Parts: sequence; structure tokens; C-alpha cells
Amino acid sequence: MSETANFVLDTRGESRDLDAFVVAAAWVGDKPAFALGDGRLVMADWREVAAHDGAILSLAAAADGFITGGDDGAFRRTPLEGDSETIAEFGLKWVEQVAAHGKLIACAVGKTAHVYEAGVKLKQLDHPSSVTGLVFDTKGKRIAASHYNGATLWFVGAKVDSPRKLEWKGSHTGVAIHPASEAVVTSMQENSLHGWRLADGQHMRMSGYPSKTESMGFTRNGKWLVTAGADTIVMWPFFGGGPMGKAPSEMAGGDNVICTRVAAHPQHEVVAAGFADGLVVLADIASERILPVAAPGHGSVSALAWSADGSRLALGTESGFAALVDLSKR
Repeated sequence: MSETANFVLDTRGESRDLDAFVVAAAWVGDKPAFALGDGRLVMADWREVAAHDGAILSLAAAADGFITGGDDGAFRRTPLEGDSETIAEFGLKWVEQVAAHGKLIACAVGKTAHVYEAGVKLKQLDHPSSVTGLVFDTKGKRIAASHYNGATLWFVGAKVDSPRKLEWKGSHTGVAIHPASEAVVTSMQENSLHGWRLADGQHMRMSGYPSKTESMGFTRNGKWLVTAGADTIVMWPFFGGGPMGKAPSEMAGGDNVICTRVAAHPQHEVVAAGFADGLVVLADIASERILPVAAPGHGSVSALAWSADGSRLALGTESGFAALVDLSKR
């Protein structure tokens, strides 16, 4: 990216040095939150809440606030105003994964996922090994968990659980569900992705990454799976029979600096991407135009999240830099 580039953050953003690793970012409507490695949750107007006694490991936006998991063994909820409250405690076990869909929330502790609705525990879902990723589908009807040797897909409302087991040998480290529930995709320890087409169980192998994919997501209509893990934004086509037999498209980067985080826009085919040098850009998939958002130099990007209407972007880095960027029309 040219040193003379005009970065949007300079004119349409606000930033802070939060003095701790930014683990994740999320929005409830137009209200942001940054989860930090020292246990703080930094919310709208930079209000700080002591959410955990130790590091926050996971963050998600629920209907009425933010949910977090920590290495203190706590699963907690923080409303938009007020202090954190405990949903459940798991002793010395880390709460490494959380997920939310409206009033449905879930956390994973070791091999077990716990699902709640409106604060009441619905069920406990057991897996063959530690859960490494947890996500609800777009309707909140199913929840998927990644783990060693594959992923498991559960119906949340089932009276008798009969999960669908998606098997592929190896260490699976994260999971995503296609917006139309056509496929489940996992990231893997072997610098690759693996997918299952749900209609017929067809396997989908996506490889060639120079490093691990720690961030991925589908575009709004499910046309593309956008991923980090290379020195560009790697986008796999989920149309026209893809991704099987089709090469991915690539945008931005190309300077041997790894893309560490991606976030698909909630309304348009636009992707926010963050890199290991701190650079953040927006990429318009149709036009292939790149808009520089934040300049390098603030540490590796570790968090990216869009507001619900897609008008604002939250970004954070490993060095504790956090920013909110207003991308609305003026």
C-alpha cells in the first residue's frame, strides 16, 4: 500500500490505545465492544467493564448485550449499560468459544457445548474431543462445532439429539456455516480448509495457504467464502459448482504480509481485511477496488467487526490499538 495513500481512519475514525491484546470485537446494533486479554470489555464511548478475572478468550453479540468466555472459567453477559453478570461458571476450565443468535447463546468448555435461551439452559452437547469452534446458522435452528477429526451439526430445538457428524481426519480449528445452510466449512491445522456440502455430503478441500487460517466468513448471500491465512484476501466461490475444481480469487495484499483477519460486510459484497503489519483495507469484490482504512504500524490486526447496518467498522490489534471507523454516506 502506497505511503501516500489516504487512510479513512485519519478523517472518519476515532482510536485508543487500550494497553492490552484486542482478542475480538463485536456490535449489538450500533454499539461496539472490544474484548481484551486482560479481562476488560471496552464498550460504547470507550466505557470499560471488568468482565473477567483473567483474559477474555471469546466474544459474541447477543440480543441484549455481549457474551464472553474467559480463562477464569466464567461465561458472562455484559449489558449495553451496567456491569457484567455471570451466566455459568466452570471452575478451572477455560471458556474458549461462545456463540449467539438473538436470545440463543452458547459456550464451549472442553468437549462440551452448553446452549441457553433467555438465560435458561436448554441442553448440553457432548463431542469426541475439545470444541475449537462454535457457530449458529443464520436462522438459529442449528449449531455447529468443530473438533478433532471433523465437525458436528446439531438441531437446537430437537427433543432427542441426533447430531449429524461431518468427518475428516485431522485437527479442525474453526467453523463456519453457509448463510443458506448449504455447507459447513472448517479451518484446519494443516494450513487448509475442509468443507461438506450438506445436500449430499460431498467433501470440499481448499488448500494452498502459507499459514493457518484464523479468520473466515461467508459474504451476505453466500456467494463467496472469504478467508485470511495468505498475503492476500483469499475468496473461494460457492456458486457454479464451486469451490470444487475452481481456483480462489485473491484481492489486496501481495506484499508478503499475511492477512490475519477478514470480515464480510453484512449487506454488500465488500470485505474488510487486516494484515500482520496493522494495515486494514476494504475490498469491493465486484469492482476489485481497494480502499485503505488504517495504516500499518499499530501491530498485527487481531479483531475486525461490522456494525449491524454495515456503516461502521471496529478494528483492534495485538498491541492494544483499537479504532472505530464511520463509513456511512455523507
